[in-house]
Amino acid sequence: MTRAPAGRSLSTDELRRLDKQFVWHPFTHMKQWLADEPLVITGADGMYLIDSDGNRYLDGVSSLWCNVHGHRVSEIDAAIRAQLGKVAHTTMLGLASEPAILLAERLIKIAPRGLAKVFYSDAGATATEIAFKLAAQYWFNLGKPEKCEFVGFADAYHGDTVGAMSIGRTEAFHRPYFPLLFKAHFTPTDLAKVESILRERAPRIAAVCIEPIVQGAAGMLIQPEGFLRGVRELCTKHDVLMIADEVATGFGRTGKMFACEHEEVSPDLMCVAKGISGGYLPLAATLATQKIFDAFLGETWEGKTFFHGHTYTGNPLACAAALASLDLFERNDLLRAVQRKSIGLAKMLDELRTLPQVGQIRQKGFMVGVELVGFDPKRRTGAEVCAKIRRRGVILRPLSDVIVLMPPLAMELDDLRRIVDALAAEIREL
Repeated sequence: MTRAPAGRSLSTDELRRLDKQFVWHPFTHMKQWLADEPLVITGADGMYLIDSDGNRYLDGVSSLWCNVHGHRVSEIDAAIRAQLGKVAHTTMLGLASEPAILLAERLIKIAPRGLAKVFYSDAGATATEIAFKLAAQYWFNLGKPEKCEFVGFADAYHGDTVGAMSIGRTEAFHRPYFPLLFKAHFTPTDLAKVESILRERAPRIAAVCIEPIVQGAAGMLIQPEGFLRGVRELCTKHDVLMIADEVATGFGRTGKMFACEHEEVSPDLMCVAKGISGGYLPLAATLATQKIFDAFLGETWEGKTFFHGHTYTGNPLACAAALASLDLFERNDLLRAVQRKSIGLAKMLDELRTLPQVGQIRQKGFMVGVELVGFDPKRRTGAEVCAKIRRRGVILRPLSDVIVLMPPLAMELDDLRRIVDALAAEIREL
């Protein structure tokens, strides 16, 4: 095996060879990957990623929708180093952890009203999986085990674990696993259809799960105004729980700290991940109301305990990064900045509407989907554009033929202009 001597990095060719020999990449057509010359990222600086040849690229997708303040942010770096000088990890099974305690307090202070408890995990899918299990066991503990079914939305995506696939099944991603999934009821973004399901099935429904305001992986689909509040009202009316999947929409991405705030909605369970640590370290959380928490209290012999956990639950390094990130939200008045910059970004995107290859442009804050139209899906036009745009110093990633722009929230208008101009240039060349 090739090893780099101390103090020397491997060449780009050596890194590519080793990657192709040993690494299996997520959500990647590996046959195509093996035929291409992969980009190897070895560094970062602010809004830029740097490859093994020293080329710089604007991070137009926040390193998969999670980076908030940019890369190598001194305050977050320092917080992680300080925590590293204390303890890198200790279990929360039977022990408490200072950074996890402090972060839980901060999260509840900024969360929608009514949420009171924080259950940590390590990724968006685990956060939603926990929410589904909490919802089912909540009703079980209350003596209603028949309330174990769920309602999801067409084109929703909640992750790739079995429960997450069951309630957010996406045919393109999950078709081979359909035999493994439990039954769920699916509805379009239509309140009448939601109510129809609940009117008929409420005695058996544990919860409705929704990506508030924006369905991310579906192609940045934005819900009609009032829809989220309508779902909340229907859940209350029919005595089912509401789960808000804020994994993608949370931590300022839509211009509010959480997307539920746009319609003053308080869910019973809320899932967060991605931006929670500023995009630094794996961390997720499922927030619950006091009412749900209280249903799990009882004598040991009653079996009401939530028997679920993760090795790295509430990892101290990740929690330290999250605390530093929340400090930066306040210090830099980041939410107001996102709201202001979103208006400027919208004006830039308007210029793309004149291109015949562009269909809908969907935007909510720093969540953008630019739809390419008129191309054979087999051509993979979205992937083609995102591959070619790297020559212009920009990294983007598509959802099929929808080009996603999800830049770090701290990115300024001049860099946003560079990204939009680069995208326009590539689309014109199609």
